[in-house]
Amino acid sequence: MNSKSEINETIKLFRTAVHPCSYKEDESAATVFVDPELTITQHLNSRLSALGYRRSGVHLYRPDCESCRACISCRLPVAQFKRSRRFQRIWNRNSDLRVEVCSELNGEDAYFLYQEYIEKRHSDGDMYPATPEQFNAFIRSNAEGSQYYCFYLEEKLIAVAVSDVLDSGLSAVYTFFDPTLAKRSLGNFAILWQIEQARARRLDYLYLGYWIKNCAKMDYKSTFRPLEMLIEGKWLLVK
Repeated sequence: MNSKSEINETIKLFRTAVHPCSYKEDESAATVFVDPELTITQHLNSRLSALGYRRSGVHLYRPDCESCRACISCRLPVAQFKRSRRFQRIWNRNSDLRVEVCSELNGEDAYFLYQEYIEKRHSDGDMYPATPEQFNAFIRSNAEGSQYYCFYLEEKLIAVAVSDVLDSGLSAVYTFFDPTLAKRSLGNFAILWQIEQARARRLDYLYLGYWIKNCAKMDYKSTFRPLEMLIEGKWLLVK
């Protein structure tokens, strides 16, 4: 960490050194982190999510790149969302799954699923290779209001969605799933499930994190419409 500032003179921010971007070749990146000594309360998480921050393990962060503004925060207003025929087929295709809501991930099944997911889907990324230490820091380290949606096919765990309950929405932090079950579209199904959970809680939004134009790994986010994007400090609706 090489610099720091404050929000409203109460929350310290630390900026990383410039490093290679994980999403755009030949681009440099920098990240701002909230003071890691702060406890991530539900209110703090909610407040900063609305400002474009994102949770990763025990950290709240946002991109702070000098020459690029490609990372755009996006959220889905759940009351306005209607399933397309494609999304309805995905919903129906997974009607045989059982979902358990947990405050903690116990046992080894979740780690082995995460390991397989990273090896098969993200072997070109900075999370490869998966390790128990990485899993504990990234997935098991949670915040106030965090929960896990565990999806089971009969007795087999096939997907886990990490989700934060915010004051006005849910935040889809991370999802990992059995990469051999591609026909089920489990990543999309996990989003559809969280949309319904947000509605059931009478919350307004599902936060989907950052979207980058022409980034194949993030294209799926723009298929959920309508979508709000945080542009120059304002949430704008994209239909």
